[in-house]
Amino acid sequence: MTQDEIMEMAEKAGFTAIWKKQYIISPYGFEDADLKEELEAFAKLVAAKEREACAKVCEGLNLYGGSESRQLQRATLKDCAFAIRARGEA
Repeated sequence: MTQDEIMEMAEKAGFTAIWKKQYIISPYGFEDADLKEELEAFAKLVAAKEREACAKVCEGLNLYGGSESRQLQRATLKDCAFAIRARGEA
């Protein structure tokens, strides 16, 4: 994930306002109740991006062997990618 992608996700999660206010996150909690929601939204965006990257790795793996073996491998890899993406629905 690139720095630009991280910044874009942070902005989508609402971090722009936080940066402007320059909040300090401490072990004692957050100064603003909205900060917790924005952090949770950001974490969900990051997790979704990582799931999609993992699913694409499955779909892009090389297949080996004869046609029957390749057919089984392709189905298995598609199932794997589907399962990874489905984790976001849980």
